[in-house]
Order: sequence, then structure tokens, then C-alpha cells
Amino acid sequence: MNSHGANIFEIAKNNGIEIKDIKDFSSNINPLGPSVKALNSLKNNLILLSSYPDVEYIDLKNSISNYASCDEKNIVLGLGSTEILKDAIKFFDPKISMILSPCYSEYENELKKINSKIIEYNLEEKNNFEINLDEIINLINKNKVELFVFANPNNPTGTILSALDIEKILTETDAKILVDETYVEFTDMDIFSSAKLTKHYKNLAIVRGTSKFFALPGIRLGYGISSDKNFLNYFKEMEVLWQINSVAEICGKVMFSDKEYIDKIFNFIDSRRNYIYNEISQIKNLKPFKSFGNFILIKILNGINSTNLREKLLEYGIVIRDCKTFKNLDNSYFRICILDDNSNEKLLQFLKEIY
Repeated sequence: MNSHGANIFEIAKNNGIEIKDIKDFSSNINPLGPSVKALNSLKNNLILLSSYPDVEYIDLKNSISNYASCDEKNIVLGLGSTEILKDAIKFFDPKISMILSPCYSEYENELKKINSKIIEYNLEEKNNFEINLDEIINLINKNKVELFVFANPNNPTGTILSALDIEKILTETDAKILVDETYVEFTDMDIFSSAKLTKHYKNLAIVRGTSKFFALPGIRLGYGISSDKNFLNYFKEMEVLWQINSVAEICGKVMFSDKEYIDKIFNFIDSRRNYIYNEISQIKNLKPFKSFGNFILIKILNGINSTNLREKLLEYGIVIRDCKTFKNLDNSYFRICILDDNSNEKLLQFLKEIY
């Protein structure tokens, strides 16, 4: 297992399991699959693969603009959200930065590459891993933080800040803010997404991908949003001609406007997340934490640790995320995402038998 979760190809090979038989609760990918309208559009436009994509990606950016409620001119495209995050951190080049702990490890990795002094805001179990807004603001001001990088909701804790919270940080500190909204689509975006704020705050940048909610990690499409002209010019100068492939362009033009699909995924995850949280809450030796993502962090109160649990479940083709590689967590924590109903029930049954 790498620091980001499971390699199902390696798991299949090492355990003699067919990939199709693996239930991957570690990947955080929407289990209902991609938009059928997007896939049909791809199928009906395969002939376009013999032509170059639109070099300006006008239709794709327009689709994203309508979906994210942002100005089309403020959108940058990239090969997945991680690529944009890496380049955005290089652009901001902060001498002093801040992250949440625990969080997605790539923030720290990229900040270390530019020798940024990293301040960590520790999310503590005693507070259910929730963020105290006043503490965040005080910590930023006390340490003269230049860039605050975080996921909203946070991975692996499911912690979240509202757009109003983020606006307060923007107005009460001098820090620039880089928000990874990889999982925000699994929440009420009107309340929690900061995309609309980019129209009014140049010290804010948003990054999103299409791997988790839209279930298309293979197309490698991500986008960033900012009204900072220097930020936009930086990405413009780094653009590679026809950087986004035709498959990503065709799917993107359709899926961002597929409201029926978007509502279906949101409602499915919302209802199953609540159900699974309630079911695990009734297991004596497990403690789930409230999450706004499509995943739930769970603490083992008594019984086999997360490493042993992972190995035990692998025997049945079930993969969970052992959280011992996250800062501030250890092998008493594991994370699961929401899968299809049959898979969810199978995992719940095993957890009830084990704990």
C-alpha cells in the first residue's frame, strides 16, 4: 500500500483475486459510475478522436463555468487536480504555509519541495476533528502564514468549513488560501463551496478534479478557479498545446451539465453515508466520526488494529484504508468510502462480527 491508499492491481496479483471481485473501500470513488449521458456522448463522437481538441477548450470551460458558478476566464485546466495543486503551490511559493493535520499528504510533500516552513493545525479527536475558526485565524496571524492549503471537506476526517467561514479567514488574515474541493460535490455546494468567492477575492484559488464525484479518474481532468491575473497567467505560460485529451473534453462538456446524474449521486451518497454512520455507531467497539465527504473515518476502541483488520478483510476481497500513515492518526483508525448497497452491507456484517 502506498501513502495514498490501495493499489488494486497489486492486491489482485498478490492475493490471486480478479480485479472485478475487489471491493475497494479505500478509493473514495463514486460507486454508481460515470454519467451515462457523458459516456454516450463519447461513444457517439469517437470519430473526434482522429482530430485535435479545441485548443482553447471553449465549450469545456463554458460547461465548467455554469457548473461551478464562476467566470469562464478564471478557469485553468490540468491533468487532474493533483497536478494543478502542485503547480499552484509553486506559484504561491510561500515562505510560511499552513496545513491541517491529518490531511492529504501531497500538500506537505509539495510545500517541502519549495522549502516552505509548514505550520500544522492539529485536528484533535477530543473535538471530533472539527476546526475552530477563531483558532485558525489566530494561528495564521500569529505565524504570518502566507498560504493556507486544505481540502474541504478534509480527507481523511470529513471535517468541513462553510464558504462563510472561508470568507472570514480571507477578510481577517493576509494569507492566500488554496482550497482543494475534491470532495465538496458530496455536500451542499451552496453552503460549502468557495467557488463563488473567487469572483470577489483574488487571494483565493480553488482546485477540483473529476475522479471522485464523476467517477472518471482515467480521463485525468482537473480544473482550478481564481480571479488573480498573475495566477491565471502563470498557468497560461505553462500550458502545453492540446494538454487535455479529446476523451476528457467530450465527457466534460456533457457531465457537468447532467443535473439528473449530479442529483442522483448526491442523494445516493448522502443517504448511504447517514445509514452507514448510524450502523457503525451501534457497533460497541467502533466510533465513526461525522463526515461531509463520501467516506467515514472510524476509530477502533477495542479489538484488532487497523493493519490487522485490513489484512483480514483482504482475504474476502475487501480493501479499507489503514490510516496509520496519516499524521495525528495511528493503527486504531481506518477509513471507508461509500460503495454500492450490497458491498456496504457485506462490510458492515464483517465489522459487526469482528467488533
